[in-house]
This record gives sequence, C-alpha cells and structure tokens, in this order.
Amino acid sequence: MADAKTPESPTGRDYRETVFLPETPFPMRGGLPQKEPLILEQWGDLYATLRTARQAQKAPLYVLHDGPPYANGDIHIGHALNKTLKDFVVRSRFLLGYDVDYVPGWDCHGLPIEWKIEERFRSQGKRKDEVSKADFRAACREYATGWIDVQRDQFKRLGITADWDNRYATMDFATEAAIVREFHKFKNSGQLYRGSKPVMWSPVERTALADAEIEYHDHTSPTIWVKFPVTGVTDHHPDDLLSFRHANPSIVIWTTTPWTIPANRALSYGPDISYGLYEVTAMETGLEFEPWAKPGDRLILGDKLAEEVFKAAKIATWTRLDTIDPSGLECAHPLAALSSGYGFSVPLLAGDHVTDDAGTGFVHTAPGHGADDFEVWKAHGHHEVPDTVDAEGAYYPSVPLFAGLKVLETEGKKTGKFGPANPAVMEKLIEAGNLLARGRMEHSYPHSWRSKAPIIFRNTPQWFISMDEALKDGDTLRDKALTAIDATAFHPVSGKNRIRSMVEGRPDWLISRQRAWGTPLAMFVDKETGQPLHDAEVDARILTAITEGGADAWFDRPDADFLGQHDPKRYEKIGDILDVWFDSGCTHAFTLEPRVPALGYVGDRPSHWPADLYLEGSDQHRGWFQSNLLEGCGTRGRAPYEAVLTHGFTQDENGEKMSKSKGNTTDPAVIIKESGADILRLWVALVDYAEDQRIGKQILQTTVDAYRKLRNTVRYLLGALADFDEAERLPLDQMPPLEKFILHRLWELDGQVRDAYADYRFQDVVRPVLEFCSNDLSALYFDIRKDALYCDRPDSIRRRAARTVMHEVFMRLTAWLAPLTPFTMEEAWTTRYPEAGTNCLRVIPETPSAWKNAAEARRWEAVETVLEVVNEALEESRRAKTIGGALDAWPVVTGPAAAFAAFEGLDPAEVFRTSGAELVPGGDAVTVEVKLAEHPKCARSWRRVPDVGSDPAFPELSARDADAVRWWDAARAG
Repeated sequence: MADAKTPESPTGRDYRETVFLPETPFPMRGGLPQKEPLILEQWGDLYATLRTARQAQKAPLYVLHDGPPYANGDIHIGHALNKTLKDFVVRSRFLLGYDVDYVPGWDCHGLPIEWKIEERFRSQGKRKDEVSKADFRAACREYATGWIDVQRDQFKRLGITADWDNRYATMDFATEAAIVREFHKFKNSGQLYRGSKPVMWSPVERTALADAEIEYHDHTSPTIWVKFPVTGVTDHHPDDLLSFRHANPSIVIWTTTPWTIPANRALSYGPDISYGLYEVTAMETGLEFEPWAKPGDRLILGDKLAEEVFKAAKIATWTRLDTIDPSGLECAHPLAALSSGYGFSVPLLAGDHVTDDAGTGFVHTAPGHGADDFEVWKAHGHHEVPDTVDAEGAYYPSVPLFAGLKVLETEGKKTGKFGPANPAVMEKLIEAGNLLARGRMEHSYPHSWRSKAPIIFRNTPQWFISMDEALKDGDTLRDKALTAIDATAFHPVSGKNRIRSMVEGRPDWLISRQRAWGTPLAMFVDKETGQPLHDAEVDARILTAITEGGADAWFDRPDADFLGQHDPKRYEKIGDILDVWFDSGCTHAFTLEPRVPALGYVGDRPSHWPADLYLEGSDQHRGWFQSNLLEGCGTRGRAPYEAVLTHGFTQDENGEKMSKSKGNTTDPAVIIKESGADILRLWVALVDYAEDQRIGKQILQTTVDAYRKLRNTVRYLLGALADFDEAERLPLDQMPPLEKFILHRLWELDGQVRDAYADYRFQDVVRPVLEFCSNDLSALYFDIRKDALYCDRPDSIRRRAARTVMHEVFMRLTAWLAPLTPFTMEEAWTTRYPEAGTNCLRVIPETPSAWKNAAEARRWEAVETVLEVVNEALEESRRAKTIGGALDAWPVVTGPAAAFAAFEGLDPAEVFRTSGAELVPGGDAVTVEVKLAEHPKCARSWRRVPDVGSDPAFPELSARDADAVRWWDAARAG
C-alpha cells in the first residue's frame, strides 16, 4: 500500500508522482456556518424548483400539513426539532419521487400577543379599555407579522424546504373569513349551543380556557374540614333518625377551595359508602392552641375516613354511635348563623363521583364551581346555578359577607397568588363555629399554560359544540371522531390509544373566549328564543365583510350592514372570539382544499384533502390533532389526515426539562452559528424522536463525530473518483468478490433506506448508513482497495472495479443522506458535478436486483471472522515493535479448513493488507503466527514481495508497480 512518500530508490527516482493518490477540493473540515448560507443562496426558491420538476414528471402528490407555531419570539430547540422532522418528511418524499405539498403556517391570535400589546400600551400610560378595539387589534397584527418574518428566516436557515411565499397565518383576512365559514357550518348544523356551566377560568387572563390550554403544576392549597349541621329529613320516616335527630349532629366535608363555601348548595354522598355517627369523647392534650372540636360533638363521616378526620381535628378518643344512611337528610349552610343570605336548606344528593379514598366520604357541592358538582345538581332536578365570582375572580356584590374579595390576585407582583377570599371564609367559619380543622396540602393543580397562574372553575355562559348531540345521520360528533381515530395510522402506534381515551372522556368543546385578539363568533342570536340566526344571506354578508376588512369588520360595522331585512333590535351581536384551537383546527380547510378566489386566495395550488400526514409534539393529542379531528368530523364527517406522527420533548443532557431560569437551554441559533445546521439536523436524525430526547454540548460532540465520519467517507469517495469516466465502468460479471459484496450491501441498504423513509423512521436511515461507512467501507473496503486504487494501472480490472463500485456508493450516499444533511450532500454533489444542478432534485437511483448476492454476503461474514483474528495478531506485533506496519508482515494463519473455505478465489494477503500470507489447514481454532516478509521493499507500494526487481527497467519495483509506472510514463509522454 503506498503512502505519500516512498523509500530511497537505487535509481534515485522519486515515485510519489506516479502514485494515484486521491485528489479533491472537498475539504476535510466542513466550515458549515460559512458554507451553508452560500448554498441557500444557490438553491434560491428550492421548493418551487422541486415542485415544478415533479409536476412535469406527473409525480403522485403527497401532502404534509403544517401545525402552526405561535408567532411570538425566536424559535427554540423544540421548534427546530419539529420543523426539521417535517423537512425530513418533505425532502424524503421528493427523494422517493413524490410531488410534495407543504405550506408553512403561523398561529397568530390569542393571549400571549394580547399581553405584549397590553404591556406596550401600559408603558404609554394607557389601559386596555382606553384603546379602541381596532387600534388594539392592529397593534397585535403588526406584532405577529414581525415575528412571522423573524421565525421564517430562522426556519429557512435550518434548511427547511417549504412554500414560504404562500405561507398561511390565522390572522390573514381571507383566513379569518374561512374560519368564520367553518364556524357557521357548526352553527347551521345545530351542533352549537349556549350553555351555562362551570368552565376552567383564568381570573388573571379574564377568560375561559380549554383543556389544551391547561398544564398541571405542584400547588399548595389550604385545606379545611367544615361542619354542616343536620337540620332534618325530607323523604325518610322520622323513626329512622330517632337515634340522633335530637343530638345536633353535623356532616363533615373536606375541601381545598375554602373560597367556594359561599357557593355551596348541596352535599353529595356515595350510595355504596358506609357512614357512621361518631361522638367525640376526648381531645388531645398539650396542644399550643385550642382545637375547634370538643367532647360531645357528634359528627357524621365515612367510616373508612373517620380516623384521619379525628387526627386532623386533634380528637383523641371517640365512640361510634350508629350506622347512618345519609339519603334524605338536610343540613344548614355553615354560614347561616352569620347571614340570612345563607338561610337556605342544603340537601344530601347521591353521586357516583363520591369515593372514600380521601376526605370525609362527603363532597361539598358548589354547582357553579365544579363539573361533577354541576352534573349532580342538575341530575337531581335543580336548574338555578348561583353566580358567585366575576371575571376577575372577585365575589359579586350580592355574595353575603364577602362581596368584592378576590380568590386570586390578578395584578401586580402577587399576580396568581391567593387573594383574601380563602382566609376571610375560614375566619367566618370559625366565627360561626363550623370549622372543624384546617391545614395545607401540596397537590397537582391546573394552571394556564400561558400565564402560569392557577385557574378556577366558574359558572359562566359560554358557547359549546356538542360532543353527544345526534346529527342527521344519527351519529354524534364523538362517534364520528372515534371512528376517524380508528381509521388513522399513528406513528408511534401508542398515539392512537392516547387520543382515543381523551376523546372518549372529553366534555363538550368550549369555543368562546372573552378576548380582543382573535376570530369572532360572527353570528347573531335571537333575543326572544336565544337561538342563533340561520340565514344564508346574512352569513354571506358577514364572510364578504371579513374577507375585505378582516375580523375588525365584525366589530366595527353596524349590525344593519349584516342583517339586511332583519330588525337589529331583535338580535344580539355576539362579541366573543373563537378559541384559538378552533382557529388552528380549521387550517386544513384553507390550506388543503382548493383555494377559493372569492375569499381572497391567490394562485391555483393543486392539493388534496385529507392530508397524508400531520406531525407535531405528543402534547397535540389534546391540542391541534384533536381540534382538527373534531373540526373535520363536525364539518366533513372524518379527520382531515390519514396519518399522525408525534415526537417527544427535548430535555437537557441530564434528562431535565429545559428552562431559561435553570440556564440549561440549548439555542438552535448558537448551534448553527458554531457548528452549522447540518449538525443540528444530524442530531435530529440520530435520536429516537418518538421519545423525549436529550441535547447538550457532550451529545452534540458525539453528533459532530458522526458527521465527521460521513464527511470523510464522502471526501474519500470524491478523491478516489477524480476523473472517473463511464468508459471505466466494469460490468457486474467481471467484478471481483469484494466488489460484489459491496454492491450487495448497497442493494440491501437501498431497501432499508426506502422502507425507513416511507415509515418516517429517520434513525433507521442514518444509523445503518453510518455503520456501512464505518464498517463496510472504511474498515474493510477502502482499506483493502487502497493499494489497488493508488498503485494499479488505471485500466486494471481491479482498479476499474473499485472505481465503478465507489461511483455507485457515492451516487447512493449523496441521495440517501440528502434529506438529513442536505447542505453537505449538496456540497459533495456539486463538487463532483458542478453543472448537474442541485442534488435535491434527484430521486434515489434504482438499484439492480442483480446486485443481491446472499452467497457473497455469507462469504465476507466468514472472511471477516478470520480477519478479526489476524488484525489482533498484527496489532500485537506492532505494539511489540516486531513489525513497523502490516506490509512488513507475512502472517501464517492456521485453522480448520472450513474456516478458510470463504477465501477461495481471494488473495489472503490482499484481505489482510500484508505483503503476503499463508493459510494452513489444521487445528480447531484460528491462530496466527506473524512472520516477517523477507523480501525487498517495493520503492513505490512498499510491499515486500518476491517479484521486486523482476523488471530490469525498474529494479526497485514489483512487477505490478513497474507495469503501472511504465503506463504512467507512456501516458505522460503521449
């Protein structure tokens, strides 16, 4: 094997110039931060180039629908992961021969932007209510537009291929009109209704929230045990209560929301729970405070929980007097003694939601502040639901004893902290003599994912889409959604069960919000009937106005402009805006279906509905996946997607959630600036995206090492293939065994790569390719063929075979890896073919089935078993300095004849990269004796072989090298 230098020659000639060393301008160091922007410039509008080419080829259409990121702030590592995975899909489908439709979009409405604009106006000394709705919305639109531009540039720098010129945004006028059109479909089909029920409410944000806007955090709440004095019975015979009716017993409840006590209207019990009447006989002694319980108190509790209650109340001993059936009991409100406003009776209601796992066995029931409370209250024939707190979480003026007190602070430094309501209620319960005990508990509690502040449940009129109202075909929206889930392919498959369980148990879709920045519930409601107006002409006028002037038109224009012949005095104009999840749930309608010129859309984009794929984080099972599912099923009877792919979340190197406050975030912009986008993209390709993945300096260094292996492989191929000409190509039937093996591996890998891309298994593309580069190419093929490439004459069979196969390897590597590391593969491709156009336009070359060669694969598996033993022996001899290098060795390998059968037709010395070798059958195991090659060293190839000096014209060369130099001299002379 030749090196860049040669030993001293007797003739004095320096043979280095005759050695065919690899030559390429493709550098070892990537320099990606500098090169990638230049490649982006060269690509121009790559997406348009790709689509034009595929449409000219009449390629089948593939649609990936983009879940919109929020137009607020620079992109983070989660954005980079998500958009890169989408780009893998887009580029790999182009590579597989598809025409790919991918329109990027942005979610623009909602609270985060509202807050930013509120802050801006506050800095100018203006409150939100002092700014016109039109000015406020214009400021929101300007803010979102600026961030769309920033994020678009950041995504482009990542190498994301998309229809950037025709991006969608939920705030575009035509888009807002399209969303209203979808809303009208629900309105006109009877799926929409106005209901008054407890919803998750953010006092800080002054709006209702949907499930998808909630996240759970640890939260410390006050806990209280409250006595409700029993006052009598309703439908039980008095004899059933003779044992305690004159003893003034109390039913005890436990709650973590003291502020809801003023809203109490009932107590719920479990029909299957065992209850008892207990009498307190003694209190604990030596306490630093006087307990509120005292001997003689009689308490009704769930038997399983009585002891825990007594412990909390510092009750030392007690007696169980009787078994109690709570049905038919009535109680007084615990604050009744302090205000006639609480003088109503509190009934006992049976409820399946009551358990004896914790608490007291009874549930304090405030129908305006809990879903279970509301349902059990309604189920027992009660219709009036009290309104206790207003939009800011403050008690209404009508609430006795507590008017104006806030549950949570909504302004200033204490925003989100408990307000004065809880302590005030507890003090009044003490004053009334009905607080039995209190404490504190840390538990998981719902918070707004935007403000991070705790939420409350609050009864308020809102608009809902019914999940269980039978439609014309008899199915409900829930039925249709569950059927659609079953018909959808999920990657990973566990996603199906996750979203299915969510849809099975979800409540009706709350779609109204009390905000300024969003798409309106653009409809009128009959004041007499409370029902939405169904008039196609009115709807058409609304759509036209919003198409021309955006959502502002709904708020600014007089009702008469829309109502036509209808009397404006009779109709209520709805001022709420739609849940932002409804906005994004409609994106399929205006990006996948043909764009309608009447609604302001530009261009004729061929697409199809439903999409082939939706791809987002696993949290979107309760977010975007579900909103699209419900919107599609509610308006079109099925999901707007054929398949759903989900990825996990990115953590730091220790597996902890990233947080700016912790300082453990990884900024994609920094990675790109320091290492290049291809490094970040390769990290995405290497991780198992279906699970949570980790990133940090150490992990990125591992990625850089993997990148270096890929780059050096491509670089070696480029050098070895310099000036390769098709005339050199060698047919398959003349290929040596080693080349046949490599072609078999290409055939094998080609199938794996195609299947992996088709199934979105990007890790199963890059990892096998990396192993191929390291094991089959670097460690075996390149090392064995180095001598032939450098020292054989160019027209030799062996060298032509090697260059032919290396050409095929190059053609496939640059195609297979193009979706994952597009900048590097583009650089490699244009280095070799500067006039051939972009590498991105290629499809994977067809791999002949004739390359499949299982027999050759088995042969080389056996050969490598022996080779491993020989390499260990050679390395040991090098360490012992018995030899300087492998070419000084002449190993004698002894072993079973079966072990050497694979070497038939091979030169063992060539396989071992030694000057010579002998295979000696014998023994039960392969052993190696490393002997010195006792022949002269060839001045050109450094091999120590018997025929050195056999050519008189070149006494210092082997016969092969002499022939090659003679050829080289003749070619130079000619």
